[in-house]
Amino acid sequence: MGGIVIVGAGQAGASLAAKLRALGYAGAVTLIGEEPQPPYQRPPLSKAYLLGEMELERLHLRAPAFWQEQGVTLRLATRVEAIDTEARTLRLEGGETLGYDDLALTTGSRPRRLPAAIGGDLENVFTVRTLSDVDRMAPAFRKGARALIVGGGYIGLEAAAVAAKLGLQVTLIEAAPRILQRVAAPETADFFRRLHAGHGVRILEGAALSRLTGEVRVTGAVLADGTELAADLVIVGIGILPDTRLAEAAGIALENGIRTDDLGRTSAPHVWAAGDCASFPRGEGRIRLESVGNAIDQAEAVAANMLGAKTPYRAKPWFWSDQYDVKLQIAGLNAGYDRIVTRAGEGGALSVWYYRGATLLALDAMNDARAYMIGKRLIEAGRSPDPAAIADPATDLKALLG
Repeated sequence: MGGIVIVGAGQAGASLAAKLRALGYAGAVTLIGEEPQPPYQRPPLSKAYLLGEMELERLHLRAPAFWQEQGVTLRLATRVEAIDTEARTLRLEGGETLGYDDLALTTGSRPRRLPAAIGGDLENVFTVRTLSDVDRMAPAFRKGARALIVGGGYIGLEAAAVAAKLGLQVTLIEAAPRILQRVAAPETADFFRRLHAGHGVRILEGAALSRLTGEVRVTGAVLADGTELAADLVIVGIGILPDTRLAEAAGIALENGIRTDDLGRTSAPHVWAAGDCASFPRGEGRIRLESVGNAIDQAEAVAANMLGAKTPYRAKPWFWSDQYDVKLQIAGLNAGYDRIVTRAGEGGALSVWYYRGATLLALDAMNDARAYMIGKRLIEAGRSPDPAAIADPATDLKALLG
């Protein structure tokens, strides 16, 4: 057969391949990616790279020589067309067949796009996911150009921040009653609304898009209430979807992503999954996490389990977002919270702590690394300080770890 084959050369795929070698696996490892570039970081694409603050080479997760030194075969600019789980083979574009002993699916996610019927295929309408996406949009980022951001989640807000820093006129529309409605408390949303307003970004909430306008290139947008907005470019940040197309066509079970057990095994023998594309057990339910941290940790756990470790994956969720001079750090998952506690830090820093009853679930820390690190340790240890102690500025947070 063909050793271990990994389909998807993003953060999870690269981490899985490297971990296999670190754990002493001596068989063949093949890493297949659709993009022509070796594995690279995605978070800086729409920030430091688009701003011109990071060179392409610095995006690479590993120096190109690493893969050769580790005996990992990179198959770049290569699309897998089908998986035959019974024969344990892949069919590549062009007709080549590749066998495997074990297969890891780290196919990641793909951005939601606007339908062509409402102008989603007009020129200068962009999504932000790949290096080629950012390279295509870079020429449109001219000082004074009118940028419309569709979506008030973290993807949209980060795009708005970069556009504003580059001197564009920025309007962001969010169909929900407020920005960050699905992912953060009103207190966090208020913080970022003020931040963006201070940088000249116009935010319209409860503003659903009806359609984009233009014949070939986008010229503007019409909102559901009839409001018309002019635009030279549009960035669509309305979420991502797990890329499950290969798995689904192969008959592998799906459930908000590729369904895995707590070891990372899918419903097909000898097929595993990790990263954005995979859903896995957590507590009484299942979860799928879209983050660099999870992509690395889950992929490394799956690598060990492919080699026989049989260690269940226990996620420790953490996330981040950079906007202007603010670093947001998030620990835990806030689903089901019923109480918010805020704590002011130095120099305008703020942390927002999420509780369900007396249980600390998560926190958002804006320019407050100390609160983040302490809160993360508390959450991972299953400890929940008295909310009143968190709210009291006289409380030494570090003492709560004692």
